Amino acid sequence: MQKILIIGSPGSGKSTFGRRLSKKLNIPLVHLDSLFWKAGWVESEREEFDTLLLSELKKDKWIIDGNYSRTMEMRLKYADTVIFFDYNRFLCLWRVIKRVVTNYGKVRFDMPKGCPERFDWEFLKYVYKFNDKQRADIYKKLSTNPHTRVIIIKNRKDFRRMEKEIYEKSGL
Repeated sequence: MQKILIIGSPGSGKSTFGRRLSKKLNIPLVHLDSLFWKAGWVESEREEFDTLLLSELKKDKWIIDGNYSRTMEMRLKYADTVIFFDYNRFLCLWRVIKRVVTNYGKVRFDMPKGCPERFDWEFLKYVYKFNDKQRADIYKKLSTNPHTRVIIIKNRKDFRRMEKEIYEKSGL
């Protein structure tokens, strides 16, 4: 496990887990949001984002958290492991709302400077519809990469089992 993708709905815990895993395995962590967003919530141009992402993908070791479905296939070509947090929408929605309330006006650790936490109805709708609109496509893309180890997490029990397995295999 040297090139790990962490994917799932917003609010599923990708960034928080990525940060813990990065510290435990001593592998650099890349947040796709930090590559995509610029100060003031300005989106990067497609070519600029792709260039930044490809630069990260070519490195020897990384953990990348985030979805950005347009670039999923590109990332899967480089990954040796994918961890998919496939949690239910209500848990993710609750976590996003809690995150907004807790961090409102502050810049989170997984975001670039100048992008403070904010309340956004469109984003909440995106989280609510994530499983309906993206789950099947994610599973399809994961099934087309037989060389990549895929770990699917659907609940806390799955999470604890996966975390224990990763740490034991890493000698931690």
